Amino acid sequence: MSENTTTTATATLTTAEVIARFNDAFTTHDPALLVGLVADDCVMVSVQPAPEGTRYEGLDACLGFWQDLAADTGTSFQPQDVYVFGDRAVIKWHVSFAAGEVNEVFGDAHADSAWVAGVNLMQIRDGRIVEALGYSKSP
Repeated sequence: MSENTTTTATATLTTAEVIARFNDAFTTHDPALLVGLVADDCVMVSVQPAPEGTRYEGLDACLGFWQDLAADTGTSFQPQDVYVFGDRAVIKWHVSFAAGEVNEVFGDAHADSAWVAGVNLMQIRDGRIVEALGYSKSP
């Protein structure tokens, strides 16, 4: 088995497959797609508040954050480029939302804009996300 291929109870998922399903959850606003993709010991750092972001630890915290974001139909997530390197991935993304609205994920610094560009640095282990570090352009 290659280093980016993992086995779960229900399927074999590569890093690319995990990231594709992760992105699909946001593009289709389907938080259920995230179930089974997050490790118990996952660590995630959000893009806001700048410059450090907020650190989330554990399955419940990371999954809950992402499910809330995926369910937000006021945002439109679009991955622009995805790069996979073994157990790691980089997602370059663009998120649009209603101008003038304060989006709690992207912060009030973006209240005068209608979009945010950023990247996520991801690490996958055993078919689950173990690390996700988010960075965005600030206005």
